[in-house]
Amino acid sequence: MSTPHPNIVKEQCFHCGEDCENEAIRFDDKAFCCQGCKLVYEVLAENELCAYYDIESFPGESQKAKNSRSNRFDYLEDENIQQKLLDFKNSEESHYTFYIPLIHCASCIWLLENLNQIHTGVIGSRVDLVKKKVQIRIAHEKITLKELVQLLSSLGYEPKINLSDLDGKQKPKADRKTINRLAVAGFCFGNMMLFSLPEYFSERELLGEGFQGLFNYLNVLLSLPIVFYAANDYYLSAWNSLKRKQINMDVPIVMGIIALFLYSLWQIFIHQQAGYMDSLGGLLFFLLLGKIYQQKTFATLEFDRDYKAYFPISVTRLNKDQEEVIVLTKLEVGDVLLVRDEELVPADCILLSDEAYIDYSFVTGEEVPVKVKKGELIYAGGRQRGEKIMLTVQKSPSQGYLTDLWNNESFEKDKAEGLVPLSNKISAVFTWTVLGIAISALAFWAFTDLSIGVKAFTSVLIVACPCALAMSTPFTLGNTLRIFGRNKFYLKNTQVIERIADINAVVFDKTGTLTDTANASVTFHGAELSQKSKSILKALVEHSTHPLSNRINQWLGAFESEKLDNLKEIKGAGLQAAYLGQDVKLGSVDFTNSELKNPIESGNIVCFSVENQLIGFFEIQSGLRADSSDVVRELAPGNELHLLSGDHSHELRTLSAKLPEIKEYRFDQSPKNKLEYLQQLKGTGAKTMMIGDGLNDSGALHMSDVGVAITDQVSHFSPASDGILDAQAFGQIPKFLAFAKSTQRVIKASFGLSIAYNVIGITFAVQGLLSPVFCAILMPLSSISVVVFTTLSTNILAYRHGLLTLSKN
Repeated sequence: MSTPHPNIVKEQCFHCGEDCENEAIRFDDKAFCCQGCKLVYEVLAENELCAYYDIESFPGESQKAKNSRSNRFDYLEDENIQQKLLDFKNSEESHYTFYIPLIHCASCIWLLENLNQIHTGVIGSRVDLVKKKVQIRIAHEKITLKELVQLLSSLGYEPKINLSDLDGKQKPKADRKTINRLAVAGFCFGNMMLFSLPEYFSERELLGEGFQGLFNYLNVLLSLPIVFYAANDYYLSAWNSLKRKQINMDVPIVMGIIALFLYSLWQIFIHQQAGYMDSLGGLLFFLLLGKIYQQKTFATLEFDRDYKAYFPISVTRLNKDQEEVIVLTKLEVGDVLLVRDEELVPADCILLSDEAYIDYSFVTGEEVPVKVKKGELIYAGGRQRGEKIMLTVQKSPSQGYLTDLWNNESFEKDKAEGLVPLSNKISAVFTWTVLGIAISALAFWAFTDLSIGVKAFTSVLIVACPCALAMSTPFTLGNTLRIFGRNKFYLKNTQVIERIADINAVVFDKTGTLTDTANASVTFHGAELSQKSKSILKALVEHSTHPLSNRINQWLGAFESEKLDNLKEIKGAGLQAAYLGQDVKLGSVDFTNSELKNPIESGNIVCFSVENQLIGFFEIQSGLRADSSDVVRELAPGNELHLLSGDHSHELRTLSAKLPEIKEYRFDQSPKNKLEYLQQLKGTGAKTMMIGDGLNDSGALHMSDVGVAITDQVSHFSPASDGILDAQAFGQIPKFLAFAKSTQRVIKASFGLSIAYNVIGITFAVQGLLSPVFCAILMPLSSISVVVFTTLSTNILAYRHGLLTLSKN
């Protein structure tokens, strides 16, 4: 093959942007450097996905050399490897999560989330840009794991699969490109300052004209890597913004760079002056330094992942036939677990019991339970429906994976726009305003002193810092999320904090929320229970996670439970099973078809019947939580308080005397009634917070603006909840609400701080009193000031609200 003539300009590949080394491959009036890039274009064109190329210039990766090894992914045919990479699998679909380092822009996200249009075997995909991860659901009858990875690789997004790290979390590496650009900018800036020292110390005349010109030309050479390499990210960001007919914060920075560079060239080559090349070098150096600082700060704080470290999943482990409740982090491969009805399976496990009915709605959205037989695998995130089961752990559990399931979009609510969109709107208006001021300053000074005009124009564009506005909200809410987590209040995301700040109505469930089963007294009325009856009762209540069942279970003490058939729980009613062909029930009066000769006026009634014949009933006097009265009293001044309960109204008189601040009491409420009541409240314009047990109240939790599941053992929380509150932190609810409202003031104060900084900076800049390099130093300093201000302010407020102590800080 002949070598191209050196004077011939090489064509750029339409897909990846690389120069075509040999003669370009022509297809559809476009040039491609290799068959791989042409293939990717054909795939996208066939599926009408060429909008991919409109989002960012050359977002793909060159496919050279990748097609030469067709067997590179053969190891993915190994079943053991597939099992390690697998997140979930049923008869129809499989779920995988890949770390893809090349994910970096909007076009990457767009293409990877449209894989289902390229291959029918892909059901859906979701990209996490921060973690550079993509979660993909496939129909394994249509596409294999190997074929999926080959598809991703052919598109230029090959997953990084490190077999030694399959059981751990793969984390994105540091942004090496930004670091390299900073190094280049720093080297050039340092030498530019060296050549420009005579200018600063008024010793220019001592150099002679020859050296003066030489140093100026050397500064021009040193500016080229800065302008054409170090500033590339700003050019791309500004260009993509303009293509979408928008103006982002990088547009004025790019205008400042171009103006400073062109004016300096004019000064050096036309007027034989020094120009501002050293200022240009300092500008890029400090901008990139500030950018790396922001990246490092966000990576350290990890706002979107930080709360997972506090995620309080607890599990019941069997140790020498003794039950012990432990946190998820202490669970190891090989441990034997006991999972009751409605509890979550915390890790991939093998079933030791005869059978189980697993609800994978957490994972797939499908609520129909799947029957699993002894020896089969149950995936993390499944919820047991039915009798308690025994499992043995096969894969190390991941709090991050379970939290991803908690954040499943199937359970997301419609959220009103909050302060995050507000900051984006302010930034957009701010940028247009800055452009107008900069152009006006240039026009004003152009008639008297053009050099001052260019200096003022550039300084205004650089000193103005809308990024400080954009950073105030995520840093404030992120630190608030961390403080809540320290106090055992675990929220899905930062948007929940904004909704908490707007709450004006709080709705409580009664049993297990305002009342504490540990403070309850249990009395059985009826014939004395035989050992057999107690064993049957034990089997019934062991099946349930309801607070009343737990209290009866404690009252019964250590009994070996009987084997029951068709055991099931009817939400809001009770438990039902068959024993030796007889129908056994434990629950409400109506559910057990019982008639009480001497109805009691207080406490909860739980009836025990066999073949619809009443054996007796439990009278459970609910004891209020120690902090209930204080919580209700502190919340009353700013909120309407409501109580909903599935129990009868026996305790109305007692509760209303102890909790007079509650506006409305509703008893005999089914889960559907609770949901409808929340709908009615929202219809009146109330901003509601529902606090319940997370299971019977799942509908109401989802309907409320903020749903909080309170629990002692959080292995059975509801995905409908926005937050999980450890029962030990119940007394701090008023503090949480007050603190959430305070954080809004911190955000608004940080907005004010940023605006004040910009007003002062622009005032001096339009007068030509600030040099561009000084403005470049001020820009990251403004971001640092916002981070320091928001972090210190939220910590101080948390300390004042009693949510943070000096030892914790």
